[in-house]
Amino acid sequence: MTSNHIDLITLGCSKNLVDSERIIKMFESVGYYVKHNPLKITSKIVIINTCGFIGDAKEESINMILECVSAKQKGQVWQIYVMGCLSERYRKELPREIPEVDCWYGKFDWENLIKDISGKQHDINTFERKLSTPSHYAYIKIAEGCNRFCSFCAIPLITGRYKSRKIEDILHEVKLLVKQGVKEFNIIAQDLSYYGIDIYGSQKLALLIDEMAQIQGVEWIRLHYAYPAQFPIDLLDVMQKHNNICKYLDIALQHSSDKVLSNMRRHINEEETIELLDKIRKKIPGIHIRTTLMVGFPGEDNTEFENLLTFVKKQKFDRMGAFAYCEEEDTYAAKYLTDNIPDEIKQSRLDQLMSIQEEIAYDLNKAKVGQILKVIIDAEDDDYYIGRTEFDSPEVDPEVLIKKSKKLTIGNFYKVKIVEAMPFELIAIIVD
Repeated sequence: MTSNHIDLITLGCSKNLVDSERIIKMFESVGYYVKHNPLKITSKIVIINTCGFIGDAKEESINMILECVSAKQKGQVWQIYVMGCLSERYRKELPREIPEVDCWYGKFDWENLIKDISGKQHDINTFERKLSTPSHYAYIKIAEGCNRFCSFCAIPLITGRYKSRKIEDILHEVKLLVKQGVKEFNIIAQDLSYYGIDIYGSQKLALLIDEMAQIQGVEWIRLHYAYPAQFPIDLLDVMQKHNNICKYLDIALQHSSDKVLSNMRRHINEEETIELLDKIRKKIPGIHIRTTLMVGFPGEDNTEFENLLTFVKKQKFDRMGAFAYCEEEDTYAAKYLTDNIPDEIKQSRLDQLMSIQEEIAYDLNKAKVGQILKVIIDAEDDDYYIGRTEFDSPEVDPEVLIKKSKKLTIGNFYKVKIVEAMPFELIAIIVD
């Protein structure tokens, strides 16, 4: 394999994926061939875009680095370069611990990364990228950083203060992607709700999405990672106005108990949370809400946990993920709160919560049997075409398995009838 080939491995969230897509495009423009997330490392140069959000993600990043180090020791890899959240956060410690890595870079130190490998300068301000997703959908990152400083979260320590992208730049990117055949746009940021405040002086998410929805060729827009406190209510009017904005909202609530929410420094209480959810559902009938919850946070005694279980049973979230609290160094919680809930209790609570959610998800899916829904086709296997409805985000949400009866085209939309339900999948037939 020639030395102008690079294997780029992306770990972590879709925001990291967007960064990698931009980096791939930059390397290609200076004469390199980049393989993204190869099944097997074959290039002599490896770049690892790491995640440093929680313990499991950090462990995955370290294991991948060590796997590449082992390949280097065997002569299979010549050079290893590490970037992203983990190396941003532990820039001093990691070079001492893993000296076999040729160079470490922060999350946004792309200019030096490209220059060190290729010997060429590159304009890193362009938002052109090489999609690693199927060609019909893409992620659109509208901001970096976070100003919320929740007590458990290290993201602001890694990415810094909130930085919105300009509306015109985002719309330009969307138009470029439409020309490439992208139909579905998944809007991402650490916090959608804050968008625009830093550069325009007020929340501008509603304006941005309204403008985006009017671009010819944008067939689906899906919103990820809204923050519940100071939620931009005017966004609901825009969602109601445009048919191409999916009835879907990803809004991480983390907990329901006032005590735990206060300890988390979430700037919202249970009553306000319920009022917000009621308002969203009333304004957008049929909306599917995805949320993330945390168990085992300091202050969560049995009463607080029972409060969370009751909340989940009443709210019946269409999509829900959960995880057990893991203390992150240098956060407010690590400094000032005591992580005194045993791991086995955290795990037991997590299991209870997800068991309840599985029942809820199954009931909600069973209610879809007999419905005719629009799906986009992502892939096919031997027996089924694999699609998603507007209520399903790529990678994280349920899929619709469509029985093969006629030839379907990946990336196209079709009407299907739901004929069978499982907790996290639907079975459908094509509707002529």
